[in-house]
Amino acid sequence: MKLPAYEEYTPSGNSWLGEVPEGWGVHSMKFSLAMPITDGPHETPEILDTGVPFISAEAVNNGQLDFAKKRGFISIEDHKKYSKKYKPARGDVYMVKSGATTGNVARVETDQEFNIWSPLAAIRPDLQKTTTDFVYYSMLSRPFLHSVELSWSYGTQQNIGMGVVADLDMAWPPVDEQHRIANFLDWKTGQIDELITKKKLLIEKLNERRAALITQAVSRGLDANAPMRDSGIPWLGEVPKHWQVMKFGYRTRIQEGQVDPEDEPYDEMLLIAPNHIESNTGRVVDLSTARDQAAISGKYLVRNGDVVYSKIRPHLNKCAVADFDGLCSADMYPIRTEPDVIPFFLQYWMLAQPFLDYATLCSMRVAMPKLNRETLSAAPLVVPPIKEQKDIIRHLDGQLKMIDSLREKVAQVIDRLSEYRVALITAATTGKIDVRKVTIGGDE
Repeated sequence: MKLPAYEEYTPSGNSWLGEVPEGWGVHSMKFSLAMPITDGPHETPEILDTGVPFISAEAVNNGQLDFAKKRGFISIEDHKKYSKKYKPARGDVYMVKSGATTGNVARVETDQEFNIWSPLAAIRPDLQKTTTDFVYYSMLSRPFLHSVELSWSYGTQQNIGMGVVADLDMAWPPVDEQHRIANFLDWKTGQIDELITKKKLLIEKLNERRAALITQAVSRGLDANAPMRDSGIPWLGEVPKHWQVMKFGYRTRIQEGQVDPEDEPYDEMLLIAPNHIESNTGRVVDLSTARDQAAISGKYLVRNGDVVYSKIRPHLNKCAVADFDGLCSADMYPIRTEPDVIPFFLQYWMLAQPFLDYATLCSMRVAMPKLNRETLSAAPLVVPPIKEQKDIIRHLDGQLKMIDSLREKVAQVIDRLSEYRVALITAATTGKIDVRKVTIGGDE
């Protein structure tokens, strides 16, 4: 359906906003606020197990405040002290002003007592001049986001000053139209968000199916009628009777070949690090920084065919078979197999639930989740005959290729829906759509 436009437009004087409807104003955000933009404390408070919720940038998630991602709690005394500078209130809008998520925004939709830290900018609209929801949606529009990106600076991380944010231009329709635009966007983005949620649930189900296929194949085999025996490991259960069950270290060697990455020829080698590997899939997804990082991070020699495994945060389940001779970071183990274990079978075993459960449980015994060499060497390993390993690899490669293809298509749909969401918000908040002529939800 083609959405209606306004009849008359006038130049906004802002290249990002373009033309705006006749009767709309264009001015800096600060002229529509009830107070100057402020932030939370710049000191680090004591984080407690109970008290007043204390949130920062990571709690700004999909336009909302996710209290499950709070930093922790602060004392009533600290809350009272910080509230003298700024006390959160329903209707405020937060924008992340420093860090990787700079520019993300959220509305305060609760009367719950909480407080914020300095990475968040607190914006309080003047309700005589504007509405919380219109300000929120305008800050999600492309012109505003582009303005933020052009205005932020870099130190150790990207950041933008509160005064800079306050000076950014927005288009301002009459307040009654602002209400109408916000209602329209609540309705339409709600529909889009519902579709995105369904697609994300489908991806979750595909991921679950993927994990189940791997676990079934590498721990039970492909022959449903094969005689089984107790593996001797309670959380592994039965395995095919003719399979061997042993310690990981009996059929693998964790390489220790540390090198100086600044020496030749290592300084020119590719590096594989945990951030290059997708969780739970064994896929290397990004080697674009592999050469730049090698001289800084590389430590261990990797041979084509080695399995590289992230020893830190094993619950992220990152391992892959290297297809080049190079280096891996100090956060990874390069693992070489004996001739009777195919590297790709070992990779699938390490992606399976029994190994993941073992690695996760053992790594949680230390403050920084990590799997040391001794613990990894003691992990269980099932070893089918070589022919069955090849059959399992071939079976999983085919099945997972179909799942991954479908998952990629669903992810592309999510991307298109997300792009449409931003485009719709931009069109409505900059006057490219006259929502006064659109029937909204249950409107008569």
